[in-house]
Amino acid sequence: MWITDRADDAVLVRFRAPEPDERGRRLGGFALVNGLHLAGALDAADARLRRGRWDVLDAAYPEPTAAGSDAYDQALHPRAEAWSRADADDVLGLLPPVLDLLDRYGVHWERSSSLDPGRVVYADAWQVVVTPYERAGASRRRRLHG
Repeated sequence: MWITDRADDAVLVRFRAPEPDERGRRLGGFALVNGLHLAGALDAADARLRRGRWDVLDAAYPEPTAAGSDAYDQALHPRAEAWSRADADDVLGLLPPVLDLLDRYGVHWERSSSLDPGRVVYADAWQVVVTPYERAGASRRRRLHG
């Protein structure tokens, strides 16, 4: 379990697909938007919105692999997923337009929160990457859309 000395830091949130994909993963909101982009589904304005959000994230926040982490190594952690710290307001503030974009394109998503979503394989000031537990009920979910 991920433990901190501040209770408000212990809550993690993830915006993700409500159903697992063919590999058993619930893709996160950013991955869902990337899927639309790769499929050529985004119009020009939405493609610019996506690129702008990704540029801000890339410039301001560490990518686990750039920090030397093996968090996303498919052989070691095939189901690794990132959860945002609930107090990472600057990062979470980037999400509403991304989630609106998913809504406009008919992509279902949900907001999940947890104190302990899985085995931690990477952590920094704004996110925790975990390998989800196999047991049922590892996180508390609240469905928002779909």
